[in-house]
Amino acid sequence: MGFLQKELWGNTIESWIIGVLLTVVLVIVFKLLRNFVSHKLKKRAELSRTIIDDLFVHLAERTGIWFFIVVSVYIGSLVLVLPPQARHILKTITAVVVIIQFGVWGSALIYALIQLKLKKRADEGDSSAKAMIIILNSLGKFILWSLIVLLILDNLGIKITTLVAGLGVGGVAVALAVQNILGDLLASISIVLDKPFEIDDFIVVDNYAGTVEHIGIKTTRVRSLSGEQIVFPNNDLLQSRVRNYKRMKERRVAFQLGVVYQTPVEKLKKIPGIIKEVIDSVDMVRFGRAHFKSFGDFALIYEVVYYVLDRDYDLYMDVQQEINLKIAERFEKEGIEFAYPTQTIFLEKS
Repeated sequence: MGFLQKELWGNTIESWIIGVLLTVVLVIVFKLLRNFVSHKLKKRAELSRTIIDDLFVHLAERTGIWFFIVVSVYIGSLVLVLPPQARHILKTITAVVVIIQFGVWGSALIYALIQLKLKKRADEGDSSAKAMIIILNSLGKFILWSLIVLLILDNLGIKITTLVAGLGVGGVAVALAVQNILGDLLASISIVLDKPFEIDDFIVVDNYAGTVEHIGIKTTRVRSLSGEQIVFPNNDLLQSRVRNYKRMKERRVAFQLGVVYQTPVEKLKKIPGIIKEVIDSVDMVRFGRAHFKSFGDFALIYEVVYYVLDRDYDLYMDVQQEINLKIAERFEKEGIEFAYPTQTIFLEKS
């Protein structure tokens, strides 16, 4: 027992043995605990379709042995009496390692959250979603590790106030120099995350209409109905009024027709009912209304509203053609004449 009570560097040999054993035991316990948790989570993740379980598995696997060793050494050192400088160095090393480990976990969390938001679209072959995963992941990790570096410098006793101020001024200068590029980049992120439109959506922007082919970092490309490709800067596109026809659940159609002034009142009263019967006989259509709207220059004007229960434009044109033909057929049977531009001149003898 006398040997164990001998002092070595300010502590008894017994204290050194206890500290070393405690450190070794903690490293083994931490490693076994990580393996156990990782194994259990893997089994659960195999039975689950959510990405959350995969995230916890990834976080467990990204917990490094070096983290366990440093934390265990610090805990084991608590049974020892160390000089203030040595204790400060050990605390600083432990703090830096813990901060780095949190950075590793944060990187994994950022990637998982981005995947959770965009993975489905990326799996469906959306190239813009794949590109945005890379961009957002890189941007998120850059911001995270910038903060990590600042925290590490602060723990090392370096004054970071001046450095942060300098980075702020430099950041403003860079932002002003590349504000157009940054505007388009942020707009592309907003488009991908907020999804006002997606690939293959048919959109109308001002006087331009077409199908979205590509959503890039700086521009969005639309294939117009006449065949040419229209390129929109993302920032301009996001500030415009965009009409997305692919998300239309049903199409409201309003049209007018005119009959001649010589039409008897009895037939004028029958026209709304005739139009309703015609529209009700057409598939995929819901009747809205039909009214004698106004007295025109050369015709009595009726306004008709109906709804096509599908967004397909070709179906709408087929329906409109069928309705027009059936109305013409019914009007011919009823002896109702369509109006066309005419002028009647009355001559009076003096």
